[in-house]
Amino acid sequence: MEALDNLVKIRRLKAEPPDAREFNGMLRAAEAKLKDACIEGLSEDSQFSLAYSAAHALSLAALRWHGYRSESRYIVFQCLQHTVGLPNAKWRVLDKCHSARNLAEYEGHMDVNPQLLKELIAITRELQVMVEKLAPIKG
Repeated sequence: MEALDNLVKIRRLKAEPPDAREFNGMLRAAEAKLKDACIEGLSEDSQFSLAYSAAHALSLAALRWHGYRSESRYIVFQCLQHTVGLPNAKWRVLDKCHSARNLAEYEGHMDVNPQLLKELIAITRELQVMVEKLAPIKG
């Protein structure tokens, strides 16, 4: 994938062979977190954190499936247009969630927008379907 190879050249991604066990573990973790994010009665903060973690795990799984790794969360989201064909508008919502997550983690500012949470959960569900459609990793 030319776009991802270019990110390797500028050291935003690393090429690394995919690992079936790692990929499957990420899928299981994402499924559990997304399921928990929808538990009625949880605070919106908790729902957001769980759904965000699920989205990140799925995004990283897609990147790993293609044989790449990144230490940067936002790059993982930006690569979704290449790894699973997620439309730009949708990965940009995930990027917005990344910014909100950073405000919460590093500045203690957590003010979950209910509409953003709803979009996050919907996009994460869509992303889950896309990533699960990738062929099994051999090995």
